[in-house]
Amino acid sequence: MSAPVFLADSGLLRPGTVVLDGPEGRHAVSVRRLRPGEEIVLTDGAGAGAYGSVTAAEGKDRLQIAVREVRTEPEPRPRLTVVQALPKGDRGELAVETMTETGVDAVVPWAASRAVTRWKGERAAKSLAKWRNTAREAGKQARRLRFPQVADLASTAEVAQLLRSADFAGVLHEEGSTPLATAELPAVGEIVLVVGPEGGVAPEELELFAAAGAAPFRLGPSVLRTSTAGTAAAAVVLARCGRWN
Repeated sequence: MSAPVFLADSGLLRPGTVVLDGPEGRHAVSVRRLRPGEEIVLTDGAGAGAYGSVTAAEGKDRLQIAVREVRTEPEPRPRLTVVQALPKGDRGELAVETMTETGVDAVVPWAASRAVTRWKGERAAKSLAKWRNTAREAGKQARRLRFPQVADLASTAEVAQLLRSADFAGVLHEEGSTPLATAELPAVGEIVLVVGPEGGVAPEELELFAAAGAAPFRLGPSVLRTSTAGTAAAAVVLARCGRWN
């Protein structure tokens, strides 16, 4: 099994003896029960990773770690962003979790016109914090050094602007005539995919996105839930553009 990953301040990402404490140290000692001699990776979540082994476990929340080397992971090419319409209940966190595990680089929450869920006021702040916490925890679980960014809630106009600046833009839609599996993808730059809500992408939204350069694409013969479509699409794109080679 690969070494577990823990989030750490950039000051700990250096060769030599470092101490991991606080919530991450508590998780390592009391939950993962790491002991001297076991391998561990510390990351800042922005591409840097410190590789080493535990030399001592102290109390319930403190690890001493001998860091052997520090590596910096290059920026992904091409970069994959998924615009995720707000789903019902906790399906948003499920979508963020599985897309993070698959390898998505950024998630943009979208206030689609047909979305049942609405983020307003205090609820918006709490929901966004949940998405970001989910991305962080899933990033560690997936042994990633670079965690996906979860942007602020975007309007339809803001999504259109994002699509306009992309090197490849697509909307996942069951009536799309072109399979995503056959789309011509760039080797570098930015790929942006849009996932609609339970009620689907509204016709006026499709028109606006088409004007911004985003064509409709279908994934396959079956219709996926909004919470799983982004993950399936990410797997297709990452496999085809060489990121999984």
